[in-house]
Amino acid sequence: MGHEQKPSRRAPEEVDAYFDAFDEPVRAELNRIRRLIHDMAHDVTERVSYGIPIFRRGKDLVGLSVSPNHCSLHTMSPALMKAMKSELHGRVRVSGATVRFTTESPVPDDVLREILQRRMMEIGEQSAGC
Repeated sequence: MGHEQKPSRRAPEEVDAYFDAFDEPVRAELNRIRRLIHDMAHDVTERVSYGIPIFRRGKDLVGLSVSPNHCSLHTMSPALMKAMKSELHGRVRVSGATVRFTTESPVPDDVLREILQRRMMEIGEQSAGC
């Protein structure tokens, strides 16, 4: 019997609740990134998993989280961040597969778009091999 992939659970209300726990500047920045994700990946689903909002497109695309001193965009791909190291140098702070940012120093739209585009291609390539 083959393994059928379960459809992604859609729970945007969980993401809303996560975002609503933060003050307006942080919430606004998280929602800016959320809108950009949805603009680029129309079929993305969202839910809270592992305690953070996860945006999924067949597989986990990216996640967002908030820590006391910064916010994080979790790319789920150390290989992608390594490949983009020279492009990102000086533009954003990267730690492993995570881009760290603050409301005072947000991730630029063009950087977000590039990460999302490459991540979607990476997921597509992984899915094609299954």
